[in-house]
Amino acid sequence: MKVAMITGGGTGIGAATARRLRSDGWNVAVTGRRREPIESVASEVGGLAIQADQSDAADCERAVKQILDRYGRLDALVLNAGVETMGSAEEVDLDEWRRVMAVNVDGVLLSVRAALPSLRATMGTIAVVSSVAGLTAGPHYSAYVTSKTAVLGLVRSLAVDLGADGIRVNALSPGWVATEMSDREVSELATALEVSDSDAQARLVEHLPLKRMAKPSELAGCISFLIGPDSSFMTGANLVIDGGGSAVDVGTLAYRDLS
Repeated sequence: MKVAMITGGGTGIGAATARRLRSDGWNVAVTGRRREPIESVASEVGGLAIQADQSDAADCERAVKQILDRYGRLDALVLNAGVETMGSAEEVDLDEWRRVMAVNVDGVLLSVRAALPSLRATMGTIAVVSSVAGLTAGPHYSAYVTSKTAVLGLVRSLAVDLGADGIRVNALSPGWVATEMSDREVSELATALEVSDSDAQARLVEHLPLKRMAKPSELAGCISFLIGPDSSFMTGANLVIDGGGSAVDVGTLAYRDLS
């Protein structure tokens, strides 16, 4: 049975991916910094919980070793762990900037390095969760936008360097997804605008053609595709899952009510 390691596997997209991959017949190891949520998910899917920080090289190596000790192989790496902070380039706290880069960018590199010998042995796959923030920028979001843009460059570089080993590396870039993180963002926006959470969420998705956030399970299905056989000729690609947001020409929205 194939084995997948999912970073940030205790909540949101990571937890949904653990459930989906288990239903697809994978063995699953979930990692994260908080023990309780990863143990809960691992117990649910009959998998392995590993408390580890993706931005720490020793933790990454230890996580891979525990997986090999348990399962004897590693076939897929799903790099989902990430953090964010608010602030324009002028105002963002420098320590927070460095923390975002350490987790979102360095963490991808360190996880891949730790897993490469095992992935070479299985001709495995890597799926990296980026964001539409790697393609476009929102206000006061400089660290997160920069980190997710850098991740897409790293994915392309990895795909070029590892293709000869039979290792495929792809990214996916979600837009708004209904997770614990987005719930916090909605509540913060609601407070700032002095509106209800439901009104704040409606404003966030107002210009998306599908008019809603994604469910984590919808992202999990895309990850299942990227690490599975149906995407066997895909590498270095970025799968955008944003409810159609990137198809919208925001400069023409003023004409919408004329139709």
